Amino acid sequence: MTGYIHLYSGNGKGKTTAALGLALRAAGAGKTVFIAQFVKGMHYSEIDALKSLPAIELKQFGLDCFIVNKPAQTDIDAARRGLKEVTVIIAEGKYDMVILDEVCIALYYHLFNIEEVLSLLKSKPEQMEIVLTGRYAPPELYEIADLVTEMNEIKHYYNSGIEARKGIEF
Repeated sequence: MTGYIHLYSGNGKGKTTAALGLALRAAGAGKTVFIAQFVKGMHYSEIDALKSLPAIELKQFGLDCFIVNKPAQTDIDAARRGLKEVTVIIAEGKYDMVILDEVCIALYYHLFNIEEVLSLLKSKPEQMEIVLTGRYAPPELYEIADLVTEMNEIKHYYNSGIEARKGIEF
C-alpha cells in the first residue's frame, strides 16, 4: 500500500488532535506509529493515554513552551536532535506512520530549515504515511503534501478568557 504525506495547518484548534486520531486508527488496524513532538516538552494528557497503546511510540523534542519568547539555543539543539532521530527512524522504515507534530512551528522559528524537512520527506519509504502538523506551514509543504487540511478558527472560547483545560487543550 502506498503511503502519503498529510499536512494539518492553519490557525484553528485541532491539528494535533487530527494527527492523534489517525495514529489511533492506524494502531487499531495493526499498524505501528512513531510520534515526534517538536517544540512540545510539557506534559500533555495524550502522553498518558498513548502509554497503553504499544503500537504507538511518542517522543518529545521540546524543552518547554518557548512560543511566547524567542527560542534559546537549547531549544534549537533539542529540535535538531529530534530531526536527526526522526531522519534515522524514517530511513529504517520500522514504523507504518510517522507524525511530525508541530514541525511547522519548528520551521517558523528556524529551529531547522525547510530543505532538511523536504529532504526527509523525499526519502520516505513508499509505504510509510507521514503526517505534518503546526501553524504557519511554508508553501513548500503545501506543495509536497498529498493531503492538506487547514484548521481555521471561527470562534474560540479562549478569546473569552477561558483557560486551557486538562483533557481538552492539554
